[in-house]
Amino acid sequence: MHLPTLRHVVLIAGAGAGGLTVAALLKRARPDLDVAVVDPAEHHAYQPAWTLVGAGAFNPAATRRPMARVMPAGVTWIRGQITEFEPQSHHVLLADGRRIGYRFLVTALGLQLDWDRIEGLTATLGAHGVCSNYRYDLAPYTWQTLRQLPRDGQALFTQPPMPIKCAGAPQKILYMAADHCHRERRPANLHFLTAGPSMFGVPFYATALDRVIAHYGIRTHFGRQLIAVDGPGRRATFRVTEGDSHRDLTLPFDLLHVVPPQSAPAAIKRSPLADASGWVNVDRHSLRHTGFDTVFGLGDCTNTPNSKTAAAVRAQAPVVVANLLRQLDGRGEERRYDGYASCPLTTSKGRIMLAEFAYDGAITPSFPFDPRVPRRAYWWLKKAYLPRLYWRMLKGQLGPDWHAPRTFAATPPTIRP
Repeated sequence: MHLPTLRHVVLIAGAGAGGLTVAALLKRARPDLDVAVVDPAEHHAYQPAWTLVGAGAFNPAATRRPMARVMPAGVTWIRGQITEFEPQSHHVLLADGRRIGYRFLVTALGLQLDWDRIEGLTATLGAHGVCSNYRYDLAPYTWQTLRQLPRDGQALFTQPPMPIKCAGAPQKILYMAADHCHRERRPANLHFLTAGPSMFGVPFYATALDRVIAHYGIRTHFGRQLIAVDGPGRRATFRVTEGDSHRDLTLPFDLLHVVPPQSAPAAIKRSPLADASGWVNVDRHSLRHTGFDTVFGLGDCTNTPNSKTAAAVRAQAPVVVANLLRQLDGRGEERRYDGYASCPLTTSKGRIMLAEFAYDGAITPSFPFDPRVPRRAYWWLKKAYLPRLYWRMLKGQLGPDWHAPRTFAATPPTIRP
C-alpha cells in the first residue's frame, strides 16, 4: 500500500557523514531551504575510531551518538528505509510504503558490509578468536582477542577485493597488533592476506609500508581472498589466485581479523542511478549524476575513483552543496572535487603515517613534511583532534583545508614505525 506522497526541495538519502554534512552546509547557506534526510538509524557512529578501539586505544562509547543529537537544526528527519529510487519521476519509495518526492536528490547511503558472502562467518563473529573492527559491537573483541593471543600464536589479518571503506583500515590493526606483541615481548606469527596485489593502492606510500612490514617481520600474502571460516575449529579458508589459476588454502589461527567484502547498497544496485558495478554513477569532479542532472552523490556509495574515507567526504560535501545551489539558482561557477582523500595509517600505538592523495595518485599532504614518515604528532591528531573535527563537520563546521600537491624524493626516508 502506498501512502500519500510527501515532497521536499532537497532530499538526502542517508544520515552518514556525507548526508549530514551536506544537510548542515545547505542549512547554513540557506536557512529557509527545505531539506530532509531519510535514514532509519537511531545512532550515528564515528567509524574511523573503531580501529583504535580494536587496539585498546579509544573508548567505544565515545564513537556513537544519538541520531537526534547530530541531525542538523531545521532539517526534517524522515525515519525510514529507502527501497526504490525513481529518478525519472523525482521520487523515492520507503519500506513502509511512503513515497517521498524531491526537486533535488543527494545520495549518501554509504556501502553495505557483505558478511554472509564468507561461509560460516556470521555464526562465529565475536567468538573463537574471530574479530573485526568493521562493526561497533565487535571492535572491543579485537582488543580482547589480541591480549589473549598466545606466545608464538598465529594471527591472520584479511583484506577483501576493492573497493572497501578506508582501504588502509585492514592493515592499521595489523601494525598495532605487531607493536603490541613487541611491547609485551610476546612473539607471534602475523600474516596479512589480501585479495589485492600490493599493500596500498598508491605506490608512493606502498614502498614505505613495505619497510614497516619488514620492521615487524610480518608475512604478506597477495591474491588471497577469505571465503570460509570454521570458528570452533579455528581454521580459515582462502581462495588463492596466481595468474589464471585458482586453488583453496586452509590455515589455522588463534586470531582472525576479518574485513568483510563490501558493495553498494541493494536499493542503489537495482536502481537507474547505478553503473554496471552497482555504484551511483556521478561525474568525478562535479559529483552530479551522469544521467539525472537533479541528482548528486558523495561518499562511499558513488563510483568516484578515490579512496572511500571520511576525509574524502569532507572534501566532497562543499562541492555538492555549491553545485546544487548553483543549479537551484541557475547561475554560478561549477566547483570541482580533486579526488582528495586521507588515510592515517597507524604504524604503531603512538605513530601514524598520514597518507594524503588525490586522483591519479597525486600526493597532496596538508603539511610540508614527507608524509611517509610516521610521526607522534599525527597519532594525537588522529586520537584527539580528528574526532572533534568530525562531530563539528556534521554541523557544517569544516575547519581548515591545507592539502596541496607537493613533491618529495622517490626513495622513502628512514622509517621508524
